[in-house]
Amino acid sequence: MSFPMTQIGGVDVSRLIIGSNTFHGHSHFSAARSEWLREYFTDDKVIEVLTACVEEGLNCTVALQRKDYANQISQVEKATGKKIHYIATPAGKTLDDLKVGIRAAADLGCTFCFPHTSWTDSRVLPAENRIVEAPEALAYIRECGMIPGWSTHRPETVTVSDRNGYDAESYIQIFNSVGFLCAVETDWTARLIQNTPKPVVCIKPLGSGRVMVPNGLGFVYANIKPIDTVAIGMLSVQEAKEDIEIARQCIDRQQIDVELQYTRSKDVITK
Repeated sequence: MSFPMTQIGGVDVSRLIIGSNTFHGHSHFSAARSEWLREYFTDDKVIEVLTACVEEGLNCTVALQRKDYANQISQVEKATGKKIHYIATPAGKTLDDLKVGIRAAADLGCTFCFPHTSWTDSRVLPAENRIVEAPEALAYIRECGMIPGWSTHRPETVTVSDRNGYDAESYIQIFNSVGFLCAVETDWTARLIQNTPKPVVCIKPLGSGRVMVPNGLGFVYANIKPIDTVAIGMLSVQEAKEDIEIARQCIDRQQIDVELQYTRSKDVITK
C-alpha cells in the first residue's frame, strides 16, 4: 500500500514515521512499563511490527544509531523489497563525541542524521542568536553522506537555526495536545511548526501514551503543515494497522472512523 508523502532534503518520506521508543524500552511513563517493553520486544517482534508498517506504506524510522536496529531494518528491507530510511539521533558531551556518533550512523547506512536534543539544545544561545558548533556538526554530517537536521525540545532551536540559515533540512520537535514535554503552550508550538519553512518531524503526538490515538493524531495533523510528518511508536501489528489507518483519515481530513471499545458501563448509551 502507499501512504501520503513529504520530502526531507529531496528524499520522499511518509507522513507517518515509525517511532522506536517502544522497541527500545523508553516508555516515558514508568520504570515498570519500560522494563516490560524491553522484555516484550524481541528481535522477531520488532521485525514483525516494522514489516506491518512497511506493508502499509511507511518508509522511515527514527532512533539512536543502533547496530541491532539497523540489522532488523535490513532484514525487513530484504524481505519486503522496500527501503526504510533511518533518521539517526547521535549525541555526546562534545563535538568530538558527536562526530563519533555521526560516523557510526553513516556506517549503519542511515539516510538522515539529526543530533539529539541532549547535544543540540545545550548549545542554543538565543541571546547570541547562534547554536554553538552548529556549522561544524552539520558540515560533518554532509561529509559523511547523510542529510542533516536537528532533534530538539526547545522552540528556540528552530528559530535560531532558521535565522542563521544553518544547513538543517528538518527539525524533530515535540508536539501533542496535552503539552507533554513541550517547552511552551501547544498553540505556540503549533505556530512555531507552521512558521518554519522546513519540514518538521512531530514526536510524542500521543504524549507517550497519555492521549487516545484519534484525539492525538487528529490534533497534531490539524495543526501542522502539509509538508510535516509525525512519528509514533507502535506495540503490535494490530495497533500499527489501526494507527496507520487513523493517520490516513487525519491527513485526508476525514471523520475518524475507529471501532469503539464497549464495556458493560456503556450499555445504557448504546441502546
